[in-house]
Order: sequence, then structure tokens, then C-alpha cells
Amino acid sequence: MSESISDPSLTLRPIGYVRSGKHVKFQTLHQPAESAEERSVIELLPDQDYELAVRDLAGFSRIWLVWWFHRNPNWRPLVLPPRGPARRRGLFATRSPHRPNPLGLTPVKLLGVEKRILIIGPCDLMEGTPIFDIKPYIPAYDSFPGSAAGWTDEVDDGFDGPPRFTVKLLPLAVAQADWLRSNWTVEFTPRLLELLSRDPSVHRGRRIRRRNESQLVIGCGAWRAVYRVEGAAVEIDSLEAAYPLRFLEDPNRHGIPDQEAQLAFIAHWKQAKGVTDSPTVRGLKALGRNKRTPSD
Repeated sequence: MSESISDPSLTLRPIGYVRSGKHVKFQTLHQPAESAEERSVIELLPDQDYELAVRDLAGFSRIWLVWWFHRNPNWRPLVLPPRGPARRRGLFATRSPHRPNPLGLTPVKLLGVEKRILIIGPCDLMEGTPIFDIKPYIPAYDSFPGSAAGWTDEVDDGFDGPPRFTVKLLPLAVAQADWLRSNWTVEFTPRLLELLSRDPSVHRGRRIRRRNESQLVIGCGAWRAVYRVEGAAVEIDSLEAAYPLRFLEDPNRHGIPDQEAQLAFIAHWKQAKGVTDSPTVRGLKALGRNKRTPSD
């Protein structure tokens, strides 16, 4: 038997941080599209000679990132993956972000190296993710395309071919999506349509729950969509702010994504009962009126 380690604690220090502009998990695809025109940045820390450490890295088209799930403090041995049916799997047979040691491993396109700045392509890392290590991706050693992928092979077989559901936004949802896009540059409907076209059924991992006998709700980061399913057709009735008004107006709650946009949305669409009595909402409505142009 090998000798046990008397002190099992380890020390890891970030070498840099990701700047992706993704502040909610809904914005991070489980498998980013390689064709997406997306750029993020890794800022390496100063005064560590990392400018020398990245020498010769520019010759590689991809790199491995070793990083930390900095928002996930807990884990469970059985998890409910967002892919496939609502069935729990062993943690180590999944890529769940909730792990005993929340380390992540991601291959990304390397688009450029500028001193301590690495420019990368599509990634699934949130804003501020700590980076612990960078390694070159070597296709001859790092790619095994014929390998079996366990239970995910069966799930992927079910996703081959066109989506099983058609998804349509009803007039109110269309108007709300247009309003968010034009007034706040908030856009989550493409991802929403993709998820619902594959499987709109109740699933905790996909943040889908039943609201009542006829309606379901899916969480989309700081937003929600209310929809119904009839056979193979999905109709999205409306969009909603995901946070309650009391949270959005609480000065002690910090870091709520799209906070101002959610307050304005509630004010404009009168989502919650009694919101017109809120001073914050009244102020936002007045601000919105003052911003209007004569052509509005």
C-alpha cells in the first residue's frame, strides 16, 4: 500500500481570469458552437513573467484551459444532467459543474497572443472564471474520435436529425422579446428556441417546471419564458423577469444580472400585481417616457 499523505491540502493560485461578458449560466452553452463568431479574453496576472511563459504559444490553434467553477460550492454523488431524460447519473460519468474539487477542463480556439492577453474563441466560461493552467492542444495525442462515450452516445442518437418540436412565439412574447432587444440589448430567444425544440418536458437540470395544468416555465438566466405544449408544437405565451421585485429593489442584494432591465420590464409590462406603487418602478416608467422620441 502506498504511503498516505499526512497533509492532503493543496494550494492553487490563479494565473489569470476570463473576460467573457457572460454573467449568467444560461449564456454559457454546454458545448459552444465552433462556428460562432465569439471572442473572449484571458487576462494573465502582472509581475509573474507570464509574458515569457506564453512564448511560442501563438503557433497552436487550440489550447486547454484548467479552471475553477468559482460559483459552485457544493456537490452530490448523483446528478441530473441537462442532456437527455430526467434520470440521475453518477457524478463522475457527467460533466456537472458541481464537483468535490470544482475543476474545469476546456479546449478553446486560440485566436491571438498579445503580451499577457490571450484572445480565445467560443467558450463555456463565465465572466471572472479563475484560470489555473494553460496547455497546448496537440491533435495527435488529445483527440480520440472513435472512443465510446457511454450513456451520452444513446442520448446523442436521440438528437440526430431535425428537432422533434416546432416552437412559436405568440404575439405578446414577440413584442416582449423585441422590446428587450431594442431597449436593453437583451437577447436570449435563440437559445430558448433551441432548448424547447429538442425537449420541452419538465426537467430540473434544464430549469423547466410546470406552472399549472396547461403551462410550463423555463428559466433563461435572468429571465423566464411561459409556454404550453400541444403534441409536437410548443407555443411561448410570454416572457418574464426571473427575479421578484423585492429582490430587484433591495439595496443589499448585489450582482443581480440585468437588474435595471428587469425593473424596466416589470414596469412596462405590468408583470407583477401592485408594481405601479413601487417608487423605483414609477421612476423607471417616467424615465422611459422622457427617453421617447416624437416618432415613438
